[in-house]
Amino acid sequence: MSGSQGSQDLGKAVLRIVLGVLILLHGIAKLKGGVDFITQTATGAGLPAWVAYGVYIGEVLAPVLLIIGLWTRAAALIVVLNMLFAIALVHSKQLGMLNETGGWQLELQGMYLAAALTLVLIGGGRLGVGGAGGKWN
Repeated sequence: MSGSQGSQDLGKAVLRIVLGVLILLHGIAKLKGGVDFITQTATGAGLPAWVAYGVYIGEVLAPVLLIIGLWTRAAALIVVLNMLFAIALVHSKQLGMLNETGGWQLELQGMYLAAALTLVLIGGGRLGVGGAGGKWN
């Protein structure tokens, strides 16, 4: 492994681990507090109540896979879908808004979405359980 490849793999590992940990914290909160808010939001949008339980896949299972570096592209795709649902169901009114310091109101959600999409495109690198082999790593 060349120095450049090693740096790229380290960068990919940092991206997937940080994204995984930050999203997992949201999942842990939902494991502790339940998904009642998400259920209400989903049913209010005309979706079946069981859709709310998908948050456990998007905010617990997928982040764990990102952290350990297994099926990184698939896990990142799940996070992308999770973020698109979150933005559509909870944050759509804030899409064009700025916060009190002039930043985009949804900059955190935007960064999560962009980081996950990046991992879908570039993969998780060699520094994970799945290594660089296979199309989903």
